[in-house]
Amino acid sequence: MAIGGFGEIAERLRRSTVLIHGGGRGGGSGVIWTSEGLLVTNSHVARGPHAHVEMWDGRSFKATLTAPDPRRDLAALQISASGLPAGPRADSSQLRPGELVIAIGNPLGFVGALSMGVIHGIGVIRGLGTQSWVQAAVRLAPGNSGGPLADARGQVIGINTMVAGRLALAVPSNAVERFLAAGAEDAWLGVTLYPVHLPRRGAHSFGLLALEIAPGSPAERASILPGDILLGTEEQSFGSVEDLARVLEGGQARLVRFRFLRGDYAHERLVTVQLGGRTAAAA
Repeated sequence: MAIGGFGEIAERLRRSTVLIHGGGRGGGSGVIWTSEGLLVTNSHVARGPHAHVEMWDGRSFKATLTAPDPRRDLAALQISASGLPAGPRADSSQLRPGELVIAIGNPLGFVGALSMGVIHGIGVIRGLGTQSWVQAAVRLAPGNSGGPLADARGQVIGINTMVAGRLALAVPSNAVERFLAAGAEDAWLGVTLYPVHLPRRGAHSFGLLALEIAPGSPAERASILPGDILLGTEEQSFGSVEDLARVLEGGQARLVRFRFLRGDYAHERLVTVQLGGRTAAAA
């Protein structure tokens, strides 16, 4: 079925999408949220306090991380620019399965790549905590993270975040608006994590595998390394990503001792991380 003005819709979305190099390997995408230089992406894309941003017209800017939210995998960035083509937003609570959607991003080095599909569902995904996701049958690849998921009118309905099975998962636009309204309230650890289940003492325990460590982050200052597996704090074990998110709640400075594994499943270690502050020490 042909969509009237689809070429213009796609081009407007491309102009509202940016390429982000946020530290570590590769890059990701982001959305121009306001014409005054506020950008939204995933926290696993913007891994450090600063990022390099490239616009659709070839201009580049240094961006500053203003609000990370690892729980929802969101981050707000600010660049010194005005008059930018911000992406229009739609009310994600009005979405229905079967609606046509468009994803724009920069997968595998292809700038402004477009893919289309339909909404499969909206709601909680088992094993991914209590947050709601826009679930779409649309093709994503590394580099799409942080880019817009839009409806057939080109209005942003979510921020593409990950792939689960054959479905793309996006943070709903209404959740993004709430995140921006709340501001930077939670502490930042600075680790890209992947949930794993470990065979230990005849049972399986839950852990969070550190994939990448953001330069200058509390995790780096505490000497946490890629490959380490966070098991919990001294007081409690992690059973989900939500448990770590609860530890990070609040921006006040405090010391937290994490239990973790390095190199084998038998010997637990402890590391003390200062959250909400500028120093950390290992133990």
